[in-house]
Amino acid sequence: MNDRQLHQHIIGQQGSRGILNTPVLVVDLEPLKRNIQAMAAFAAAHDVKLRPHSKTHKSADIGRLQMAAGAVGLCCAKLGEAEALAEAGLSGLLITSPVVGSLAIQRLAALNRRMDNLMLVVDNPDNVDALAEATGAGKPLSLLVDIDPGSHRTGTASPEAAVALARRIAAHGNLRFAGVQFYCGRQQHIESYAERRGAIEERTTYLRGIVASLAEAGLKPAIITGGGTGTHEIDANLGVFTELQVGSYIFMDDQYAVCGLRQDGSAPFETALLVEARVVSANTAGLATIDAGLKAFATEAGAPSIVAGAPAGSTFRFTGDEHGAVIVPEGALAPRLGEVVSLTAPHCDPTVNLYESYHVVRGDTLVDIWPVTGRGRSR
Repeated sequence: MNDRQLHQHIIGQQGSRGILNTPVLVVDLEPLKRNIQAMAAFAAAHDVKLRPHSKTHKSADIGRLQMAAGAVGLCCAKLGEAEALAEAGLSGLLITSPVVGSLAIQRLAALNRRMDNLMLVVDNPDNVDALAEATGAGKPLSLLVDIDPGSHRTGTASPEAAVALARRIAAHGNLRFAGVQFYCGRQQHIESYAERRGAIEERTTYLRGIVASLAEAGLKPAIITGGGTGTHEIDANLGVFTELQVGSYIFMDDQYAVCGLRQDGSAPFETALLVEARVVSANTAGLATIDAGLKAFATEAGAPSIVAGAPAGSTFRFTGDEHGAVIVPEGALAPRLGEVVSLTAPHCDPTVNLYESYHVVRGDTLVDIWPVTGRGRSR
């Protein structure tokens, strides 16, 4: 019996999550649902639409929950993610990075023919022309002009370039200028709310100028999309975006947990994603070795935090590809052989990408297994 067959058997028996093979990616269902509902209620109260970013979860199951709560669609970081979600029956997808190269553009054109409400961003006139040629005389393709917020990753580099690109799109009869994208990624994780708001206000002034220039050129954008979990309240209050590309709110990783997401200091979202590991060695006083190391977590954001299974104040240290150390405070007893330790994800998006499936729990009971639908579909 393989892992999936075993886990499906456990579900059928309403078994305990404690007997799962580890390391395992665990989603706590009730906090996940509360997070989805909380963001949906926030958006409704502020008259802004949600197009959550699926790069966080890469999951058709979670995407369906977001759509059922009122999202107008989903964002995808890459073409492959959009193909995977479309195969699972989801629509209203926005690809938030340029799609270039003849083979990728052919795949994109085919995807546009077989699904509803596909959009993608562009930042280069040559790319626009290539997309128009591949689209042909069939179903029109909707494009958004990507605007560089100052990170110099993707996006048009000036207001003049943004207007020129929108005109280039409009000049092709088989393309449709749908709006603009403006994603301030670097500002999402500024820990101080006041500092984050100041940074976003300055960037939003720049965006307003581009939107005004487009309107003056007869190209008023119907969609102004961007923002994220870290700036969702600020963006909604500033009132420029028509939709928000929030992502990590569903899981709340360590990077966002340290940020003040609301001006009133409240914490609107709960931790819903954990990695659970098991003690495989406990021969040194004050220390236990678990079976989750560098291959179990994204590591660029530091070590995970321990939330259960070890004494308060315990810390985690990577000790290799497959192992990590749980270090307990002086005088405390380390977890024993076979015991399970629950840890947070320092950065949820790339941690999820390491696993084939989510093990969905309600309390201590495993209730479902959801595939990470877009895993490995990064091209």
